[in-house]
Amino acid sequence: MPLLNLIVPVLLALPAHVLGVNLLASHYTGKIYSLSFANSNLTVGSSVAGAGNLPAWLGLDTTGGAKTVYSVDEDWFGSGVLASFTVGENGALTQTGKLTSLGASVHGTPYANSKFFATVEYDPSTLTTYALPFQAGGKVLQKFKFNMTAPGPNPRQNAPHPHAAHVDPTGKFLLVPDLGADLIRIFSIDATSGQLTACPPGEAAPGDGPRHATFWGPSSNSTDGLMAYTVNELGNSVTTWTTSYAEGGCLALTRQKTLPTYSGNTLATGSKAAEVHVAGNFVYAANRADQTFGAQQDSLATYSIDAATGALAWVEATNAHAWFPRTFQINKAGDLVAVGGQTSSNVAIIRRDPATGKLGDLIASTQVATPGREQEEDGLSAVIWVE
Repeated sequence: MPLLNLIVPVLLALPAHVLGVNLLASHYTGKIYSLSFANSNLTVGSSVAGAGNLPAWLGLDTTGGAKTVYSVDEDWFGSGVLASFTVGENGALTQTGKLTSLGASVHGTPYANSKFFATVEYDPSTLTTYALPFQAGGKVLQKFKFNMTAPGPNPRQNAPHPHAAHVDPTGKFLLVPDLGADLIRIFSIDATSGQLTACPPGEAAPGDGPRHATFWGPSSNSTDGLMAYTVNELGNSVTTWTTSYAEGGCLALTRQKTLPTYSGNTLATGSKAAEVHVAGNFVYAANRADQTFGAQQDSLATYSIDAATGALAWVEATNAHAWFPRTFQINKAGDLVAVGGQTSSNVAIIRRDPATGKLGDLIASTQVATPGREQEEDGLSAVIWVE
């Protein structure tokens, strides 16, 4: 026992890339792959089907202590699949739920303490909700069909195109960035029934095309100073928003400053900003197809957050070590970044300094299934840490 007491603290102090950690990656060939990262080596293990033909997004939910993974299906042929899996100690997945959805879903999230699930459909211009757990015969709880009175300034803004669903830090509101309508749609949540009620949206600048959002605040126990940040796919930019919460009312967003996802040179034709995350007092955004670091080597943008105001300042662009990085995620310790290259169909692990926020060297990279085709947006769709 004395020896064990010495060994356990030492093991707990070792970094993830030494002890070992699991990741998951979904691919547009219809499978979800388990990956293992240990001793700075990244390997692909088992895979499962059951998530539909085009699993577009993965999310890990640890509500109640269990590790549950949800996936949404982008299949556009009339129906899709919403699926749930538990994650074993070795990273292997076991399917726990499945229902037939309306299809064409590009993103989704559980809400109301994981009693309900919201999905967004890009081309159908819809937000759809379901009850959890997923089960055969499960029906739509609520469906919002969005409309526009006129097209936006970008040719891709011919219709509303909701691209993500995010729960705010209070758990009381759902945000839906709409690339086509240049809006951040806001809904209040009834935690008992799962019903969503529309609030006045946040208005992005014309042609921005907001895609995803994330939050930051000076305190985890208060909404004072809480900020939202959106990555704008069409504008290749990140926007800062202040928040305000009315007692018993709606969450309101006020647009502040917008910064580009690149510095100096003009981005390559076809470049599209994709994803945004916060870690500490830093914001990160992914650029797809900018090839800033050479052929098939796209970039990640880093910004610092002013702790007093929430304002952003450009720090640098670094190599994503991936082509068309549709997704990336920072681990809990904040010292590693997993990047999912969609066209290259690789997962890259990059070192991060939690103190300075700067991204460092490539630690490991491995290919998952087959590469995608340039600008066809097939290949690897998502990567997440399992921790």
